[in-house]
Amino acid sequence: MTGDDYGDLISSLAIANDKRIVLLVMDGVGDCDNDGHGTALQQARTPNLDALAAHSALGLHLPVATAVTPGSGPGHLGLFGYDPTVYKVGRGVLSALGIEFPITPRDVAARLNFCTVDKAGNVTDRRAGRISDDENKRVLALLREGVTPPAGAEVLFETVAEHRALMVLRGDDLDDDIGETDPQATGVSPLSPTAPPHDKSRTAAIVTDIISQVGKILAGEPQANMILARGFAKFPD
Repeated sequence: MTGDDYGDLISSLAIANDKRIVLLVMDGVGDCDNDGHGTALQQARTPNLDALAAHSALGLHLPVATAVTPGSGPGHLGLFGYDPTVYKVGRGVLSALGIEFPITPRDVAARLNFCTVDKAGNVTDRRAGRISDDENKRVLALLREGVTPPAGAEVLFETVAEHRALMVLRGDDLDDDIGETDPQATGVSPLSPTAPPHDKSRTAAIVTDIISQVGKILAGEPQANMILARGFAKFPD
């Protein structure tokens, strides 16, 4: 089924009404049995959820497909009825929309984590100790003042919450063929935005330069002394 066919099907099934729906989604609660006592959810006391469930429609939902663990982009799309294998939205765009950042078709957005690296450049904390929102804003102010934007483009930084932030590149002919720099592990260095297959991207080279600048600007910070970037994405059609 093509994207157009899928959209037509959904439109034909929709019926206008004045009802309201609360969609409650529990994210990040996957677990295993803890010493024979069950998972964390099996052990949890949930009187409020139980009361809510008694008056709700319940079910299981596969956002993408069996055995596929989706990221935030595919997960959101699947929850709201879009086929994630047809429609795609990147994590960076979701971060921008989540804080109502006025993203445009000329933008490439990325989700940032402030992180802590040691003197060798290896990541010791992928979330920089979960710094406060105020600390996030202070450090971002250093980047806004210190980062030299590439020729013909702007670099915009915005706070999201705690260690999370948004970076947006704005300009003409930018692409989102950019490698994620979060190694998803500690004790290793951040990944390169230009790692194959992203080595031909001009925008990936721009991001590499920006991250290098960030490292120098934040070198003296005790916790948030580097950034990890992922989910590079342009605004979807």
